[in-house]
Amino acid sequence: MDKTQKIALVTGAHSGIGRATAIRLAADGHAVVCADVLGTDDTVAQIEAAGGTAFGVTLDVSKAADWDAAMAAITEKFGGVDLMAAVAGVVNRLSPDTVVDLTEEAWDHVLGINAKGIWLGMRAVIPSMLERGGGRIVNIASLAAHKGLQGLASYTASKGAVEALTRQASVEYGRQGILINAIAPGTIETPINAALLATPEGAAASLATTTIGRWGQPAELAAAVSFLLNEGSFVNGQVLLVDGGWDVSGGVSYDSTTM
Repeated sequence: MDKTQKIALVTGAHSGIGRATAIRLAADGHAVVCADVLGTDDTVAQIEAAGGTAFGVTLDVSKAADWDAAMAAITEKFGGVDLMAAVAGVVNRLSPDTVVDLTEEAWDHVLGINAKGIWLGMRAVIPSMLERGGGRIVNIASLAAHKGLQGLASYTASKGAVEALTRQASVEYGRQGILINAIAPGTIETPINAALLATPEGAAASLATTTIGRWGQPAELAAAVSFLLNEGSFVNGQVLLVDGGWDVSGGVSYDSTTM
């Protein structure tokens, strides 16, 4: 490994936005730690085949012990972490996701990964960044945090927490050289959205939310992450909307017939 390389940790690197982000950051010249509970062998292989440096770790972002083990492995191999893209996230597939019908099990599952996982991740990497003189973090939120969307109660709550935690951490650590921002995607064509986008009704409703008439692609989110991690030297505590104009247009909200 080139000792001048920065070490970038990407959670959720098994597929979708996480995989695209890991590949992009490797192309930017960073050594990338690919982390996911489902494994990251394919992502690591793609990066290495392109001449990049990558290392895979198994990580359940909702478990503090997993973070401890991951940071121990990363520190042993690379010395620490300079950059983190916290991409790992889920939607509720355990119960209906309205405020009344949502189960406690489903709430704990979604908030555990989407919100607690962000907190645990920042708690794990910030000490390393402080030791290395600074760092940057991008947390993936969602446009759902800005709107009421039918059938997404736990998801919306979790992503609102991501944005609040991002702002809070940016205040606490900005003067110590750590810039922390969030990205709020609209509908991105990833495995997590596959079931919705596969139905004519869901696909039509999704396309109608944008001002440009198409879904976003994982590489487009990865490009935004790359900017904030590499170039955004005077950006801190912000939420960048990468949503194809959904927030501007208002779009068409999903309803229970398209979920």
